Amino acid sequence: MAAVTLKNIGGLDLTIHDREFVVLAGPPGCGSSAIVRLMAGLADVSQGDILLDERRMNDVLPKNRDVALLLHDYTPYPAMTVSENLAIGLEHRKFATAEIRKRIAAVAETLGLQDQLSAKPQSLSPEQRRLMGLGRAMVRQPKVYLFDDPFADLEPAAASRGRAAIAELRLRSSSTILYSTSDPAEALALGARTIVLEDGVVQQDADAQTIFDEPANLFVAKFFGDPPMNLIHGILKQERDAVAFSEAGDGTIAVRWPASRFAGAKELVSAPILLGFRPQAVEIAEEANRSTNAFRALVERAEPRGAETDLYLRTGAHALICRSPRWAGREEAGHRFQFEIELGKTYLFDPVSGRRLTPEP
Repeated sequence: MAAVTLKNIGGLDLTIHDREFVVLAGPPGCGSSAIVRLMAGLADVSQGDILLDERRMNDVLPKNRDVALLLHDYTPYPAMTVSENLAIGLEHRKFATAEIRKRIAAVAETLGLQDQLSAKPQSLSPEQRRLMGLGRAMVRQPKVYLFDDPFADLEPAAASRGRAAIAELRLRSSSTILYSTSDPAEALALGARTIVLEDGVVQQDADAQTIFDEPANLFVAKFFGDPPMNLIHGILKQERDAVAFSEAGDGTIAVRWPASRFAGAKELVSAPILLGFRPQAVEIAEEANRSTNAFRALVERAEPRGAETDLYLRTGAHALICRSPRWAGREEAGHRFQFEIELGKTYLFDPVSGRRLTPEP
């Protein structure tokens, strides 16, 4: 229904295509919330332009922008029923009573609020109040939906159900959707084109799985993932047919790759380097298959997660996490074990510039 273009908004240029679902992600203060609020008209544009289908929106009043916004701190009108809260936006736009009732009934059924339409907001659960806020946006059927951490303070199960409602909206609606989140797990779960921001600057723009698998730089690697990526300080060494990493201090991690594995590795030989690997890429070593990339670490504690267990390790120099399906039935924490890293899922970063050394083409 609408393409959105940001031109030089604080130096940011961004195009969101008609009917596209885009996630803006980054830690608090990254600029994603500010962008959503600017698009909604809740803040003045001091630099650049916001375009909706080529129409400049900078000076258009919020009520005339044909956008709907849901914030994490949405507060309904307490004296009104759920139905009245859903209807108020349409009433202000002079919709016919029959059309208002039709839209409210359809949205309430979609969100499971049919039995709460006559209730007051204070009788609802936090999840139901947030869904009511989503419903208030949905009955408007806007050209653009704007979400700013809409489920940030809900319990994980409730937040997951909220995202399921957004996913259904995405399938049913022809609107453009922009979703801001400070939760990397949520960004990955949404599975859409994701733009990672730092101080209003784009660090990576790709689908969520690509960002998880191939972070563009150190900032993205630190932010995108839950648990976060393990980052190990060390030194690179050039060997005859290989590049070798040795953990700093009294660490036990040593990794070797073919000399052609990383472009630009020779520039950083003997210089400080960061080795990165996700908790899912390190595992308890099988006794019969210990590789040359195995290392010994103390398991300080273990946190079961059903089929997997998060192991909190200490190598001497670093604390790191291993998410393992092999821990069940083993001894309790406080013992040392041998671990091995999946070499194909390792990364090297320049700790000064944050640049990632990419594999040779």
